[in-house]
Amino acid sequence: GAALDDRGQDYLARMTSAAARMQALIEDLLAFSRVTTRAQPFEMVDLNLVAADALRNLETAVIQTDAQIELAELPILEADPAQMQQLFQNLLGNAIKFHKEDESPRVRVYGRLRPSDGQTCEQWQIFVEDNGIGLDEKYADRIFEVFQRLHPRTQYPGSGVGLAICRKIMERHHGRLAVRSQPGQGATFIVTLPAHQPKNESAVY
Repeated sequence: GAALDDRGQDYLARMTSAAARMQALIEDLLAFSRVTTRAQPFEMVDLNLVAADALRNLETAVIQTDAQIELAELPILEADPAQMQQLFQNLLGNAIKFHKEDESPRVRVYGRLRPSDGQTCEQWQIFVEDNGIGLDEKYADRIFEVFQRLHPRTQYPGSGVGLAICRKIMERHHGRLAVRSQPGQGATFIVTLPAHQPKNESAVY
């Protein structure tokens, strides 16, 4: 370090930062791929425990932003437990990250049962509501694509892969992921999952 002048130190810092971003990007792309390549068999999963574990992993972000997270009663359903934790961690992480500058994050997570229509099994809807910056719903499909971002990385860090991972997890679980939002009015991400996975399909792709 002592042998480098200010310009050399600046170049070194830039290279270190670029390497860290590349490492994060590679890890996110591997996570995207593993949704199918390292899928685990479906089992009965208590989403209350999953959400609590995901929140513990986000403890640093919660403390730094003074976030308040309300976890209401969630269902037990058939799923891949590791992928459910990844799903909750990504959605809760985004809810915390995309907060307003002058307001701490307030996030509410709750579930609602949708009765069977006779053709499909019972479905659960999981809602992740926040009071953050929100988004224009005309970009609703775009945010679920790989590398698609609505904000500069300098403003909100990230690789643009997290929501794409969430949607891929939903596809594997025969579910859906949608968002309701308005700019400046927060966002609600809606996860729709069947209570039981089809018995005639393999849990591992």
